[in-house]
Amino acid sequence: MNMKMQSVGFKADKKLEAFINQKLSKLNKFDSNICDYNVILNIENSDPKANKVVEVKVNVPGNELFARKQSNSFEAAAELVADALRIQILKNKEK
Repeated sequence: MNMKMQSVGFKADKKLEAFINQKLSKLNKFDSNICDYNVILNIENSDPKANKVVEVKVNVPGNELFARKQSNSFEAAAELVADALRIQILKNKEK
């Protein structure tokens, strides 16, 4: 599994990167065919309280899954993204 992480407008610290990596690596339990993850961390000015955005594209053979969540912290948004991707992976496996 390869993971590319990009932070827009700031430098993400190692703790945040490790946390996101841990959350997304748990998705391999649901589908061992996951090729890679593309993670984009962004801060939006639209909502001052919940302005942290995590976007993740997951490449699986024959499909690309995507989730984007916004919250008051990157950790909370990463958990929401991981939950959304878990649901998508399970639906994708059923097909």
